[in-house]
Amino acid sequence: MPPEPYDQYFEAADADHVKREKAKARELRLSAWWKNQLGRGQCHYCGQRVQPQALTMEHIVPVVRGGRSTKGNVVTCCKACNSQKKYLLPVEWAEYMERLRRPGGA
Repeated sequence: MPPEPYDQYFEAADADHVKREKAKARELRLSAWWKNQLGRGQCHYCGQRVQPQALTMEHIVPVVRGGRSTKGNVVTCCKACNSQKKYLLPVEWAEYMERLRRPGGA
């Protein structure tokens, strides 16, 4: 897939922030709250029912763009949606999905 127009318009968060938030995400994955989220077995983005072991932790606002590893910023996500979303913000993801729905696709 070619780079999206907004790929070039953000400055990545510093390495210390990314390291710190990844450590918090590892801790959050061990929590009862996260296990409950996985137990629901549904992707936040496409709504598809997925086996819990096939779900990933997705940061709504990506860590690389300053997001945090908090309950309010992480959701369960199927691997297909996670791979497509990458580091997009919610508004960028919505625009991307809208382009895919148009005749002729992206």
